[in-house]
Amino acid sequence: MGRKIRGWRWLALSLTLMFGQAAFQPAEAAETVRVGVLKFGTVNWELDTIKHHKLDEKYGVDVDIRFFAGEDATNVAMMAGDVDVIVSDWLWVSRQRASGVDLTMVPYSTSVGALMVREDSPIKSLADLKGKKIGVAGGPLDKSWLFIQGLAKKEFAADLAQENEIAYGAPPLLAEKAQQGELDAVLNFWHYCARLEANGFRRLIGTNEAANALGASGPVSALGYLFHEAWANAHPDAIEGFVRASRDAKALLGSSDEEWTRLATVIKAEGRELEVLRDRYREGIPNRPIEEEEEDAKKLYAVLAELGGDKLVGPSEVLVPGTFWRAK
Repeated sequence: MGRKIRGWRWLALSLTLMFGQAAFQPAEAAETVRVGVLKFGTVNWELDTIKHHKLDEKYGVDVDIRFFAGEDATNVAMMAGDVDVIVSDWLWVSRQRASGVDLTMVPYSTSVGALMVREDSPIKSLADLKGKKIGVAGGPLDKSWLFIQGLAKKEFAADLAQENEIAYGAPPLLAEKAQQGELDAVLNFWHYCARLEANGFRRLIGTNEAANALGASGPVSALGYLFHEAWANAHPDAIEGFVRASRDAKALLGSSDEEWTRLATVIKAEGRELEVLRDRYREGIPNRPIEEEEEDAKKLYAVLAELGGDKLVGPSEVLVPGTFWRAK
């Protein structure tokens, strides 16, 4: 009898040790997703939301935000394998794929720039721009600028680049010059346009409007989260977790005004300016099936190939398959 008791005690002790060890096993480590962004870019608003609400932890990933001084630096970091994800456009993805690089993207935002004029400006349409001084951010081959030019040619037979004084420059500088009255109109990135809109300017025409007039059926995500297909295939849980965290952050930013109040110090805006930035951001949250986005991107790619030539689109005459990522 004593031996049986001792045997049961030994069994109980063994089970306690076994289950105790299992209970104290550390949870599976979250996969790190290294995201390269500009330090003062608008992508930080979404990433800040992800980190503040621990949305990455919710989906088993750890978003490691790495800051860079310029877009070229993020591109280099991506190509060198120093980061897993960056933000850029589908045109650059297609060019890289045409060169054999396995980049792909998921939509991030349909927010694009607009041609802005002062609220009291006599300019009412693209036809009224002849002989005016126009500021253009992004350079002669900027997609928004090409779409605006294409629409002007289509509707008014106007050559904006030849008939006007064009001032190319950095977005903040052009926004400042517009406010100082040194420009008759300015084509700028969406968040600079939103700030201008809150301070006495109006939208003459948005890039999405021009794109729709040139063949698109709806807003196309100008920007996306880019990554290598090989990395996504090797880390399916990481990319899925990151995409889900991004969607949750967008849903929160799309519904909660309080979240924008929290972000005010990050955005560096308040009052009317913060409200316009909030509203324009929300307009840019992608909500179409990826198939529709891709079909419209193909149409717009053809337009850009005609307007910008191979200097813009590179060696491929069509959008390269796989530019938009589909989970396997």
